Amino acid sequence: MKTIVLTAFFLLELIAMFAFGYWGYHIAGTVKIIIAIVVPVCVMVIWGMVLAPKASYAVFSYPTRTGLKLVVFALAAAALYTSGQHAYGIAFLILSILIIVTVFINDWHKI
Repeated sequence: MKTIVLTAFFLLELIAMFAFGYWGYHIAGTVKIIIAIVVPVCVMVIWGMVLAPKASYAVFSYPTRTGLKLVVFALAAAALYTSGQHAYGIAFLILSILIIVTVFINDWHKI
């Protein structure tokens, strides 16, 4: 069970990065390709520095980091929703909440 949840958590991270890129590409204007690349890269850098299990700047406790990950996932769901992918945005948010709750219930915060 733990392996399945942790794999799903990792897939959520990848989908979130895709969602930010998709959102960036669907912004009107001539800079959409730049935004589609820069926004996910910035999120990845911040994730790696602050939210990853072996983060460079682990200034938050594991439960706090898990809560902040939910915020990132919620922003990714909002990005999908605002780019016209309403069903995917809602489904991603619901799945993110279910996985985060599973992590909290089983005390697997070190992910």
